[in-house]
Amino acid sequence: MGFYDTYLLPRLVHFTCGLKPAMKQRRKVVPLASGRVLEIGIGSGLNIPFYDSSRVSHLWGLDPSPDMWSIALRNAAEHHLDAEYLQSDAESIPLDENVADTVVMTYTLCTVPEPETALTEIRRVLKPGGRLLFCEHGRSPDDDVRRWQDRLNPVWGKLSGGCNLNRPIAGLLEAAGFNLEDLQTMYIPGWRPACFNYWGSAE
Repeated sequence: MGFYDTYLLPRLVHFTCGLKPAMKQRRKVVPLASGRVLEIGIGSGLNIPFYDSSRVSHLWGLDPSPDMWSIALRNAAEHHLDAEYLQSDAESIPLDENVADTVVMTYTLCTVPEPETALTEIRRVLKPGGRLLFCEHGRSPDDDVRRWQDRLNPVWGKLSGGCNLNRPIAGLLEAAGFNLEDLQTMYIPGWRPACFNYWGSAE
């Protein structure tokens, strides 16, 4: 990996995903997590301030890169969360079946190389009756925006660490067998090809 991918890109992603509109979206879903929680793509722990420590008994933070975990761990300690780092891809979660009460996934599915496999793994580790809480950007319903997403996606992915602008988030969840008990969508402030958001919960 070059200097950009190793040093600049993680900081750029941390900055972009920490902007006010995205943080406002995180606040809508993360506080709903309870019990034993698995967060997919925890990174530097941008979601940690939004967890309710009185409701979360344990937090597994899964991420393929350990570089930001020291920041996330400090955040977890400050917010009184019992946190454990799992260095792994989402396509192969190193947990047993039916162990998580809640899985949290925010602005992560866009970068997972094999989203279908990752969602199958999430279903495997979720307890019966457990919930997936999600907030993702993805494919726009508007033709003009969607055309730009499709045009720009190959270049965008190379510059943004594999992020995809045009993934059909709701369709991916349903194809993996999730029941979308609560799905909301809208554009958040920002560059429209990257700002159509899907959020809610699924079983």
